[in-house]
Amino acid sequence: MAARSTTSKARSSYRCTECGSTPPKWTGRCTECNAWGTIEEAGAVPVRTTAAGPVSSAALPIGQVDARVAASRPTNIDELDRVLGGGLVPGAVALLAGEPGVGKSTLLLDVAAKAASATHRTLYVTGEESASQVRLRADRINALSPHLYLAAETDLGAVLGHIEQVNPALLVLDSVQTIASGQLDSAPGGPAQIREVTAALIRASKTRAMSTLLVGHVTKDGSIAGPRLLEHLVDVVLHFEGDRHARLRIIRGIKNRYGATDEVGCFELNDSGIVGLPDPSGLFLTKRDKPVPGTCLTVTLEGRRPLVAEVQALMVDSQIPSPRRTTSGLESPRIAMILAVVERHGGIRLGKLDIYTATVGGVKLTEPSVDLAIALSVASSAADTPLPSNLVAIGEVGLAGEVRRVTGVERRLAEAARLGFTHALVPPEPGKVPRGMRVTEVATIGEAMSAIPGRRGGSSGRRAPRSGGPAGGRSQAQAQPPEQSSGPAPALPAFLDVPDDAAELMRGWEEIEPD
Repeated sequence: MAARSTTSKARSSYRCTECGSTPPKWTGRCTECNAWGTIEEAGAVPVRTTAAGPVSSAALPIGQVDARVAASRPTNIDELDRVLGGGLVPGAVALLAGEPGVGKSTLLLDVAAKAASATHRTLYVTGEESASQVRLRADRINALSPHLYLAAETDLGAVLGHIEQVNPALLVLDSVQTIASGQLDSAPGGPAQIREVTAALIRASKTRAMSTLLVGHVTKDGSIAGPRLLEHLVDVVLHFEGDRHARLRIIRGIKNRYGATDEVGCFELNDSGIVGLPDPSGLFLTKRDKPVPGTCLTVTLEGRRPLVAEVQALMVDSQIPSPRRTTSGLESPRIAMILAVVERHGGIRLGKLDIYTATVGGVKLTEPSVDLAIALSVASSAADTPLPSNLVAIGEVGLAGEVRRVTGVERRLAEAARLGFTHALVPPEPGKVPRGMRVTEVATIGEAMSAIPGRRGGSSGRRAPRSGGPAGGRSQAQAQPPEQSSGPAPALPAFLDVPDDAAELMRGWEEIEPD
């Protein structure tokens, strides 16, 4: 009887030249990257099973593993160390992504220069610029160090050769999309190339205990370019964001295997480079001699850091059938919801008005805690009445007009008190109140509206026209909001009362009809 063969019959295999995936059969379109005409036959490969082999190191009880090897080393930039959790861990690979022109190369060049020393060399590899261009930037931001090595390469083999020659403790690669491997036929920046380049650099980092910082491009929707596997391979993912027309830059931690991901680093972009901002609250405020209508201050949490920010609103009579709703630094769906709540539960008619809302300093506010400040700024603009300059508003607004609690109210109030604010509107049960600050708890948007000087119990700033009879369409009682006929109006908080001699100046809730 013939013996049975132990090897399986070889079968044909196919591979996508664009992303490197291996479909079971030939197709005209790759199912992974959706590219057409990229599936090619890779030849017949035998089907094998992997046998057990020698191990690189013996398994130890977790209590006997030396954790000192993974101790982080500071980068000498406090704001970056805050996000990284103390610094860069030897052998860790971090990916920094951001939009073009936000300052990624400038920041990492400064990091490379400050981290370089006689015992810890730094290698900066650029694939987008020439070495002379990087040198000019280094002269401008004073990022020169005798232990900082610079190379301009686009081939993966050449980059690994520089690593062998310099033996750095920190590698900065700008950017991973520009480096290509000669073993693959696809173009640089493709999914297969990014996967191969990242895997090779991770192997080099782990075997040499070398920290690596990779610069990554982003797509037009703001996500990191390349395959999703790139974010899974690296140890740390950071996102560098900011408006190119503003000075503020923020680094957010999206993934961090060695620290928390609820920290942010704030930087200021100026002529001499990027400088860390340990106290950036002043960038988000406007200095005025006296308060103006349509502005309200709030305290937002960026990670665990409280920041005082200013929200502005402007309303004008619309000249077109569909009024404009324009936002800057705020989410449009959120603004639309708050406007509906203000009109329904605050009794303010907004249907025929162009409404513009924005933040100060280029900051983007996406946290629900700014809802109350947005609603008050809209009401203040509609009433043409300024809010007190020493007032901050914190709280989330629901569709039923309620003011909900948010996280970290005590921390927000402490930051507001540190900057000199003395009064706050907050949801019920705010917790510990800082000394010297008066806090008013508001449960509904109607109670919050009473904080506006001249406002008594939610009366409308832009009321519906009064009808003289059936031709008017609605009676006077129907035209008024429900809050106007629901008993006595709540009293204004004592600390917000207006002096008698200024009462006429603070009246802003008379009837205002568009032209």
